[in-house]
Amino acid sequence: MSPMAPLYNSGANMLRKLPLAITCQGEVAPPQRSVKFRPCIDLHKGKVKQIVGSTLSDSASPSIAALQSELVTNFETERSSAEFAEMYDRDQLYGGHVIMLSQDEETKAAAISALNAFPGGLQVGGGVNCNNAQEYLDAGASHVIVTSAVFHEGMFDEERLAELVTAVGAKRLVLDLSCRKLDGEYRVVTDRWQRFSNLAVNEETLALLAESADELLVHGVDVEGKQLGIDEELVELLGTYSSLPVTYAGGASSIADLETVKNAGRQQVDVTVGSALDCFGGHLAYTDVVGWHKAQL
Repeated sequence: MSPMAPLYNSGANMLRKLPLAITCQGEVAPPQRSVKFRPCIDLHKGKVKQIVGSTLSDSASPSIAALQSELVTNFETERSSAEFAEMYDRDQLYGGHVIMLSQDEETKAAAISALNAFPGGLQVGGGVNCNNAQEYLDAGASHVIVTSAVFHEGMFDEERLAELVTAVGAKRLVLDLSCRKLDGEYRVVTDRWQRFSNLAVNEETLALLAESADELLVHGVDVEGKQLGIDEELVELLGTYSSLPVTYAGGASSIADLETVKNAGRQQVDVTVGSALDCFGGHLAYTDVVGWHKAQL
């Protein structure tokens, strides 16, 4: 079986897809939708933090342990995950991401606390697999987010994806296609973004995965957590070829950057802001971003 062959045709998302419009030049235009700000709660060792994701690893090997000493933490707070979830609930910011950056009981408890505080309003990822996905959905997650669970030693594994779809349903599944450039193309990275996979993020991949998930989450790993600006090429690719709702994360640090995502993504790509927000120690006012979000609706 080809590793890129479509798994099945469930039609799970067909009702969610809007008809395409034809422009006066005869080109197919994307359906109009409101671009949204998707908030985040990143958890590490039970605390809400902002970490440069490319410096993460959970390996016990000595060489990787040495790299752990170089973990770059942009922000850490004593505020609970539930407080952030309640803030997002208050501001009606649905579809945010709770990401477990370490695999320990404190982080799991903090994730479940956030989900309990905003039931149906948050997605959760980080170590999610067939065995534990339902627990997070039962705790209040609207969706579970998966990356490494559908790969094996860097190879995309369609059987694993099929098992997840069977376990939770495509409509409760978000595929994390976070990627980096390699040899001129975007390749999904797994295992705390340390391993390049065999899966390219391109028109073919986005089409083949469209019936196996409800949404996509894509971190531009080369700029994530560094406030270096938007990876416009990646955003344009997602806005052009993804038929699923897709959220881009990486490099946003201003309202102008949010507008860049809106325009480069053809008004099809939602956006996450992390380290730049003042609630995470940055300079960009959270209230300004919420205002921008509401102006798009």
